[in-house]
Amino acid sequence: MTQPMLIAKSGELELNLLPRMANRHGLIAGATGTGKTVTLQTLAEHFSRLGVPVFMADVKGDLSGMGLRGGGNAKVEARVTQLTLQGFSYAASPVTFWDVFGTKGHPVRTTISELGPLLLSRMLNLNEVQAGVLTAVFKIADDQGMLLLDLKDLRAMLQHASEHAADYMGAYGNISAASVGAVQRSLLQLEHEGAEKLFGEPALNLDDFMQTDAQGRGIINILAADTLYNSPRVYATLLLWLLSELFERLPEAGDLDKPKLVFFFDEAHLLFNDAPDALLDKIEQVVRLIRSKGVGVYFVSQNPLDIPDVVLGQLGNRVQHALRAFTPRDQKAVRAAAETFRANPGVDVETVITELGVGEALVSFLDEQGRPTPVERAFVCPPQSRIGPATDAERSQMINGSLLFGHYEKSLDRESAYEILKGRAEQAPEQPESEQGFDWGDLFGGGSKQGSPKQAGRPRDTMLETVAKSAARTIGSELGRQVLRGVLGSILGGKRRR
Repeated sequence: MTQPMLIAKSGELELNLLPRMANRHGLIAGATGTGKTVTLQTLAEHFSRLGVPVFMADVKGDLSGMGLRGGGNAKVEARVTQLTLQGFSYAASPVTFWDVFGTKGHPVRTTISELGPLLLSRMLNLNEVQAGVLTAVFKIADDQGMLLLDLKDLRAMLQHASEHAADYMGAYGNISAASVGAVQRSLLQLEHEGAEKLFGEPALNLDDFMQTDAQGRGIINILAADTLYNSPRVYATLLLWLLSELFERLPEAGDLDKPKLVFFFDEAHLLFNDAPDALLDKIEQVVRLIRSKGVGVYFVSQNPLDIPDVVLGQLGNRVQHALRAFTPRDQKAVRAAAETFRANPGVDVETVITELGVGEALVSFLDEQGRPTPVERAFVCPPQSRIGPATDAERSQMINGSLLFGHYEKSLDRESAYEILKGRAEQAPEQPESEQGFDWGDLFGGGSKQGSPKQAGRPRDTMLETVAKSAARTIGSELGRQVLRGVLGSILGGKRRR
């Protein structure tokens, strides 16, 4: 049986997390500056030493030091002495860095098709009607065998569906120009936030997350999220997609001696803020069922109230750092946190939770029978790796030394929806001369054939000429040309051209 992991101590009492119960999920909560990041680091190191790969998002940029040996930290040394940690030694952990923007780690990409319409609608903040149109466009692309790999593929497919809305209405429902326009505008905003780098190939192979090093230690995958965090919907949707992909691809595993992978979701409130009911149902389903695939999910949040009850009730392993009771909501959070622990007559949770120092926490893990142990006030054991960020040079050295270096750095752009639709447009027959628009120069006099130089000293266009030219440039259909011909015919006193 795999050895228990010593996470915290309360006097002489050791508080161990049992590896076979680690896939029952967990919660690390507490106000800013109370020690959540160090607790996260300690847990990740223990899992890695057991041979369990770890994924975590580095929102503040503090976790990159995990790839370096600790030491020289007076607070860590004092805590080691305080807790009488026998055999404690500093050591680096095996890490792999990832970054959607490709600057602080290997690029993380997925395709539009893999993300799917539900999660993409969440990322784009679409309403129900707009999300329905997006779903229809995905279905059209699937039925016609057109891959949606990146944003230009999706934009091209949206334009195609809008232009042929009448043809698709019977099979896919109404695809209104207004809804397509709203989706296109949301895509532009997403692109402005830098999310276009998230979509493309080579797409992330989740097997690369689940690796061990030559010593059998699980690789700690660190996603640089300090920039990504500025786009909270993109951040939350990406992490939810990763969880969903793990759920879909991993086989049933049953009860294992240790997890296959442990997934830490930092700033978890971003996942649930303004999430529609359909998305909340999906999150609850994934969290509830993914433990049978051997994956443990640990949510990290400042306030336990940020997590819905249906999810919070499934988080059996808990480390609760200090909460502040400055506002009525804070006081409610303190009471809620206190009520979720298994009572201990020697610990007044509601009082203690506001008095905890940095690195101190209320701890309750699951026992061998899967029951929460009575809550204890304890100090979290310090990590063996460096606390704090690595330098840019140190990070670059670790990235360049990775076995994955060079694979994800080379982007691909194979034939997909954009190229197919562009090819169709280029192969379309030219319009007959009788169907082409006016030569506006001939109509108003003094003009020249297309491509010939303009006459020197030609007077500026009249207002009517300017309006007519502007209108002609925007007309793209035969119906539009006929309408304009009728209007101009009445204005100019001429006959309608046919």
